[in-house]
Amino acid sequence: MRKFLHVGCGTQTKEHTTKGFNTDEWEEIRFDIDPTVNPDIIGTMTDMSMIADNSYDAIFSSHNIEHLHPYDVMLALQEFKRILKDDGFLILTCPDLQGACQLLAEDKLLEPVYQSELGHISPIDVLYGYRPLTKNKPYMQHLCGFTESVLKMVLQAAEFAAGMTQRRPLPFIDLYALATKTTMDETNLNILRMEHFPR
Repeated sequence: MRKFLHVGCGTQTKEHTTKGFNTDEWEEIRFDIDPTVNPDIIGTMTDMSMIADNSYDAIFSSHNIEHLHPYDVMLALQEFKRILKDDGFLILTCPDLQGACQLLAEDKLLEPVYQSELGHISPIDVLYGYRPLTKNKPYMQHLCGFTESVLKMVLQAAEFAAGMTQRRPLPFIDLYALATKTTMDETNLNILRMEHFPR
């Protein structure tokens, strides 16, 4: 059985990750900064020293990287890369600032755009963090952000060998990225994209 690290899992399990991970072929290890969600490992993205090098087949990180200061993003990506096996890969999602700013330019800062499991999401939540959570959990604030081109740039700067990104159209306001630790041909990249990106 292959093993993936579910970074910033919150209360979610692998059923809430991707179609590819939600199978009997994958063992999920849950990782979070918040001990109240009962993760398997408590820690931060910028210090994963409790995890050995080359120990995971994959990492799933959904809407976490935007909670870091810009100067810490590279440190987190380097930690992700360090704990991946040589043939491992990263699936990363984050808000799409371009989509949020499109709505902001239309003066829709507070208008609900879509319904999440937590409640209605508005552009202000995409920009600064989901308001009901940030009050009592300051680590849920958004401290940086990405467009598709910037996300590609930071993954390349972290020296991931290959990858691809996807910007979902409104109303989703999010980005998906696939990055591999070592070189992978386009056919296998597309297989991973089909398994782990939304359609």
